[in-house]
Amino acid sequence: MDSTATALAAHTALMAGRGAGVPRIDGNTDPSRLRQVAEQLEAQFLAQTLQPMFANLSAEQPYSGGHAEDMWRSLQVEEYGKAIARSGGIGLADAVVREVLRAQEQQGSP
Repeated sequence: MDSTATALAAHTALMAGRGAGVPRIDGNTDPSRLRQVAEQLEAQFLAQTLQPMFANLSAEQPYSGGHAEDMWRSLQVEEYGKAIARSGGIGLADAVVREVLRAQEQQGSP
């Protein structure tokens, strides 16, 4: 299991209240990689949260909207989520990093 999957599995297990089932996290996990993955998770969450805000927008003339407009809007909202996460976000990435590090500390103790 790669570090991304391990970090997300640990976070999921901790959030579900199943601390005993937390997978072993390699002590050599790169903290900058952990932060990067946590920000990606936050960006995806933000994009999904923002998507309904743009659902009923229609294209102005002379543009016709359609499938291409929907695809473009989806990519635009995804980029909004990434930009918000990069600029500090809503604290989700911080919480993920904190919980994964806490899980590492607990697994290191006897």
